[in-house]
Amino acid sequence: MTTPRRAPGGFPVVGIVGGGQLARMCAGPAAELGITLSVLAEADDASAALVVPSSPVGDHTDAEAVLAFARACDVVTFDHEHVPADVLDLLLASGVEVHPHPAALRFAQDKLAMRERLTDLGIPCPRWARAATAQDVTDFGDEVGWPVVAKTPRGGYDGKGVRVVSSAGELADWLERAEGEGTGLLLEERVAFRRELAVLVARSPSGQAVAWPVVETVQTDGICTEVLAPAPALDAGLAAAAVHAGLRLAGELDVTGVLAVELFEVRRESRRGVEVDGPDGAPSFVVNELAMRPHNSGHWSMDGAVTGQFEQHLRAVLDLPLGSPRPLAPWTVMANVLGGDYPELYPTYRHVMARDPEAKVHLYGKGVRPGRKIGHVNVLGDDLDDLRERAGHAADYIQGVVTE
Repeated sequence: MTTPRRAPGGFPVVGIVGGGQLARMCAGPAAELGITLSVLAEADDASAALVVPSSPVGDHTDAEAVLAFARACDVVTFDHEHVPADVLDLLLASGVEVHPHPAALRFAQDKLAMRERLTDLGIPCPRWARAATAQDVTDFGDEVGWPVVAKTPRGGYDGKGVRVVSSAGELADWLERAEGEGTGLLLEERVAFRRELAVLVARSPSGQAVAWPVVETVQTDGICTEVLAPAPALDAGLAAAAVHAGLRLAGELDVTGVLAVELFEVRRESRRGVEVDGPDGAPSFVVNELAMRPHNSGHWSMDGAVTGQFEQHLRAVLDLPLGSPRPLAPWTVMANVLGGDYPELYPTYRHVMARDPEAKVHLYGKGVRPGRKIGHVNVLGDDLDDLRERAGHAADYIQGVVTE
């Protein structure tokens, strides 16, 4: 495994386990900060490996490969949350500096552990239960009302590992697998939410923390397709409470780096005795998911904030002073580009750049598959409706949804 070349002047090497688009988008900020980036990539043509010179190939489940990679780095962080516990334990036992710390990362890896910890902290969540048997599922559904949401505790994302079910029989295969693995399933009430929100914060090992504005995320078939920053017409009290919850979670869980907290905006009186609304059904939220890494809901910040999430994540894991999260315009709209009809993206990319010179198009160097996230477009300015149209048109043109 090759050793990354250090920059002159004593600047550190940051290692990222995983070669996806999140690692790729750290490359530009790393260069601007003067640090060296090294990526443990899944393949030599992985998204990040195409732009990061030091990208040895290795499997994130191979403890010895990860350790050999980590020993050439000053600090190690992650492109995803799927690194096994035994690999993380070996890194710690070998004296590797890891951010976020595995004790914190557990709450992003295991949804049951996350629900238990948030409930202990009094953070509002959907009503939930652990289910090991069909009777557990039936009892929960009868209590909260059908249908219910079932989730595998580990490994799900972008709608994967999630089912909405109306009977225990629809989970027979999952329950059988969970029994064999010695785990349970997470059951949640189906929340009647008004919209989905996200709050993104960053925290350094020394405890400095910052938050970007709360954003609205728009989902299509379980995949985020649009982010509006800040969330339009958001109640000021709700915005303050959401940011407070994000910062509190970062501190209580000892998160280092970027933390994304996905929320449902709701109107209700209480959950498990915790007031989540205020009087008369005022707007509030429940926490849906956590991610301890740069997140799709923060891609807007690359172009729409003084300090984008990828630069901030690098600053945080190195314990550098954090940058300002202040927005650069009243509105920024991010539209995800999903795989569509065109396997060759460069011609459509050129068209979009010519049609809207103010649009910032970020493509990830990934092969096109239907529904796969292959890029995003950011547009910022004063007119939200205009920005949504422009960002959406650019994404649709690259995907082949529109041709003009």
